[in-house]
Amino acid sequence: MTHSALARYQRQMIFPGLGEAGQQRLLAAAAVVIGCGATGTALSNQLARMGVGRLRIVDRDFIELNNLQRQILFDQDDIDANLPKAEAAARKLRAVNRDIEVEGIVADVNAGNVIDLIRGATVVLDGTDNFSTRYLLNDACVKLGIAWVYTGVIASYGMTATFVPDGAAAALPGERTATGCLRCLLGEMPPPGASPSCDTAGVIGPGVALITAVSAAEAMKLMTGRGELNPGLLHMDVWDHEYEILGSGVRRSDCKTCARHEYEFLDAQVGVVSSSLCGRNAVQVQTVGAGPLDLASLARRLESVARSVRRNDYLIKAEIDGYQWTIFPDNRAIIKGTADEDAARSLYARYIGG
Repeated sequence: MTHSALARYQRQMIFPGLGEAGQQRLLAAAAVVIGCGATGTALSNQLARMGVGRLRIVDRDFIELNNLQRQILFDQDDIDANLPKAEAAARKLRAVNRDIEVEGIVADVNAGNVIDLIRGATVVLDGTDNFSTRYLLNDACVKLGIAWVYTGVIASYGMTATFVPDGAAAALPGERTATGCLRCLLGEMPPPGASPSCDTAGVIGPGVALITAVSAAEAMKLMTGRGELNPGLLHMDVWDHEYEILGSGVRRSDCKTCARHEYEFLDAQVGVVSSSLCGRNAVQVQTVGAGPLDLASLARRLESVARSVRRNDYLIKAEIDGYQWTIFPDNRAIIKGTADEDAARSLYARYIGG
């Protein structure tokens, strides 16, 4: 980049741990953020401002009023415009930094698309709110040899861990040593309800800010080849001032993913899938592996059964049978007003199909 363009990062390059050479590596790097809620918006904001050359933001959801308390890239105008989170975040960050490439993708990350979404990334960052997607990301990153950073926040505390698969250790700048993976650290995926959610424990913005700052710094270290990486599972509580490392990044010799290369989350079957959304009294239903929806045609069809139908290029919003529906082109519907996945699947089949 030109000297005038680099002036944006002057204070950052003064830092001895980075310098101009480190900044140039950031500008040459590509980062993918999966999920654009509280952690995803904070991570994306940091990455864009530090000058990551290519930034892709992937999220399945739309913006609601209760998001604004902690999801820092959104405002009430975005809600009025019915913008999906990924698109609203991308627009904000393009305004922040015109010298980098920012792409917003409105999609649910699943076994059918995750490889294409993260392929070519220098680093992947977790901004999700569920372990099924995290274990899927773990499979994909290990298979492709891409470093990734896990981030989770609930109530006033959060956790982060940094993973460097074999292929990533060789491809990253600097001298990095391969680590274990998420499965090495946590074992089998926790069952639903095994851990608290934002519905049961809440979440505060300062907790998000604290843990995402550490995760963004880890991503910066990975992309530049500078600094010491987090050696395990770092737990931090902004309310009770607790800071400790709970686990190590050592690879387990019996790990199904990084030792035996069994990718059971990547090998999931296609079909109708559903998941209850954290704290929303809502269920997401999707037909995985099907072609895209024609929103215009579907909106016309729903007018005969819906109390109201609103459509833009990104989604349909409708009230049907007393439920609030948000429908996306990728065969995905968020049905608000129930936490019953069977009931939501039945509604989806009745009005959308599949």
